[in-house]
Amino acid sequence: MSLIDRLHLTIPLIQAPMAGVSTPKLAASVSEAGGLGSIGVGATDAAGARAMIEEVRGRTARAFNVNLFVHDTPKPNVAREAAWLEWLAPLFAEFGAAPPTALRPRYRSFADDPDMLAMLLELAPPVVSFHFGLPSADALSALRTRGIYMMATATSPQEARAIAAAGIDAIVAQGVEAGGHRGVFDPHAPDDALGMIALTRLLVREAGVPIIAAGGIMDGAGIAAALDLGAAAAQLGTAFIACPESAADTAYRAALTGAGADHTRLTPIISGRPARALGNRFTALADYVADRLPPDYPIAYDAAKALHAAAVARGEHGFGAQWAGRGAPLSRAMPAAEMVETLRRELERCRV
Repeated sequence: MSLIDRLHLTIPLIQAPMAGVSTPKLAASVSEAGGLGSIGVGATDAAGARAMIEEVRGRTARAFNVNLFVHDTPKPNVAREAAWLEWLAPLFAEFGAAPPTALRPRYRSFADDPDMLAMLLELAPPVVSFHFGLPSADALSALRTRGIYMMATATSPQEARAIAAAGIDAIVAQGVEAGGHRGVFDPHAPDDALGMIALTRLLVREAGVPIIAAGGIMDGAGIAAALDLGAAAAQLGTAFIACPESAADTAYRAALTGAGADHTRLTPIISGRPARALGNRFTALADYVADRLPPDYPIAYDAAKALHAAAVARGEHGFGAQWAGRGAPLSRAMPAAEMVETLRRELERCRV
């Protein structure tokens, strides 16, 4: 059975999870319109994830996706963290604030969170997806016994092979154009930075499971192109940030239509892992980081969020984690259901 039939989709569209941006209302609206809505729960705990899943279920009876972060357990390094805070200290001072005295991991990996697994096994959402890696074989087996459809992100053929070998149902081929965090399993390993087109074709040829193309896709023509490459569906994230149902703040929405949209940048300095964001004051720091290493993900995020809060308190919004892909200049603001219908019409015109 195809991915589309299994999930009862009426359009080959997946709304990207976008932890912190995607809301239950956004996900449910996309699912109700015939796509696969998604929530990202990597930035919350089991109780928070439960509440989000229950809210989505209260808004739609259709399939939806719950995305987990499966990053390596962060390794604290007091010296490196202190050096990072010292480097950022002049920026905190600009806004009349002092940097934190110590940093802590903001998020817990799914691999280290038995409560999250227990909650998922209890609620059995229709789809569960993984980013940054894969959970244990035992966790996958347990999720599989609950009839959950599983997906995982690959940025390379090597990662895709590991995903397929683990028995995952579908693979998200994340091209380097994609906004937000690169799904690389090992952020310290060389990254070939394959684009969506090349990566999708490579995985379609050899993976043996449905491939979902992701990276820079913003309209129906992009979805059509992904399907022509052999993808079973396309995943769009940045296209939904400007929807009123998203959690993006006013400054983030304004930045989508500003100069930074033309200059997105992939950098690890915000969170400790490579991630693509709109060009702003924070991404510009990448030019001055030299050989400094940010703390491990998500420890570095603690510093970033503290700096952002200090800046916002003084009216400066250029230090936010404004994730977006290279297609950001194509962003359109409209309700999520209207966006899905617009994408459907554009896709149909391309497929005539």
